[in-house]
Amino acid sequence: MWEELIQHDKELFLFLNNLGNPAWDAFWMFITNKFSAIPLYFVLLLLTYKQFGLRKTVLVVVTVALMILVTDQLSNFFKYGVQRLRPCYDPDLNGLVRLVKSSCGGKFGYFSAHAANNFAIAFFFTFLLRSKYRYIGIFLMVWAFLVAFSRIYIGVHFPLDVLTGSLIGLIFSWLFTKLAIFAVEKFPI
Repeated sequence: MWEELIQHDKELFLFLNNLGNPAWDAFWMFITNKFSAIPLYFVLLLLTYKQFGLRKTVLVVVTVALMILVTDQLSNFFKYGVQRLRPCYDPDLNGLVRLVKSSCGGKFGYFSAHAANNFAIAFFFTFLLRSKYRYIGIFLMVWAFLVAFSRIYIGVHFPLDVLTGSLIGLIFSWLFTKLAIFAVEKFPI
């Protein structure tokens, strides 16, 4: 059963990856670049400050940093524990992968840290800010989905890598949101 799931994952990857078009490559490379989200992080920081003030914003920033550290390191733990090859290293897909990046990254790719981190941030701030900013969740979910899909588009992750990363991000965003809300209520500053 596991082998069948992996085979379907490879087939879905090839279908989605080969939908790519050189006219869109620059857009997807921009989306997948972690530095392209800096303006978004700045806006989220400003909205958090506006809603909670300076001291609670510092607490939120520390919570987000810990959340990203946990999701990122858990991703590394799984990558080296599971040791599933990235599509560009998979011998079954040799010559079939449309690799947009100049390099593929590390040899192993299960699960996507990009997907985990971006979904964690998106849901964390959705939970935290949705009472005041009604549509922030829709915007952040679209952004997280685009980043996650970009990993397939550029050829460095299978759909299952991205799906698992997204789910891990959701779980940890929920846990860290609860932690942040508890800390803000327990230690009013």
